[in-house]
Amino acid sequence: MGAMADFETVTTQDSTVEAWTQALAESKGSPGGGAGTGVMLAIAASLASMVAGYTDPAEDQRRELAEIHARALGLRSAALELADGDAAASEAFGAAFRLEQGPERDHAIRQASVDAAAASAVLGARAVEAIEDLGWLAANGNPALIADVVVAFGALRAAVTGARTNVSFDLATLRSAGATLEQVRAEQPALWATVQQLNAALERIDELTAAVDHRAAPTDTDDL
Repeated sequence: MGAMADFETVTTQDSTVEAWTQALAESKGSPGGGAGTGVMLAIAASLASMVAGYTDPAEDQRRELAEIHARALGLRSAALELADGDAAASEAFGAAFRLEQGPERDHAIRQASVDAAAASAVLGARAVEAIEDLGWLAANGNPALIADVVVAFGALRAAVTGARTNVSFDLATLRSAGATLEQVRAEQPALWATVQQLNAALERIDELTAAVDHRAAPTDTDDL
């Protein structure tokens, strides 16, 4: 998959990293930030799976660790699918704005904006589900891999940030179809609430990261 003309066929599930990031670098919009959010979630899940696989649990932790490992493996695959779904939603979003002014364009913008926000909300929800599993690995995983856990937290934070920002931006775009923010909040209460839920998730990630950062980066301290 190397030719510029083939960018529309590039997907996170079937492309090399080189081909996908080359497509992302183009001024095309799909893949874009939403798809990148899914890739960051997949990276976080992959690192969590790696740490889980390297961890030798106590007898009473075996079942919990196995479940965390299985969820991480499943999330890696699901995140890439969601990334491609978000890329498709972004394509429809851009197409709506290319229509001629009129009622048809306004309707298309409304539908595309809601669909794009919903796609990002699903990504965000899956990212939130991974937070406590990664927290468990930070506390109980192989201590030699704590730096990998913190890198995973960074990727997970990027995914949650991307989802939160895209949901908010896409909802606000409904103003282009004539709605006010008050109307958007009344018409899309679940998606509106998602933004605050993801803000809370960012705070939780920061809390968990701060608790173990001294172990992951021991030279980054003023106490030497």
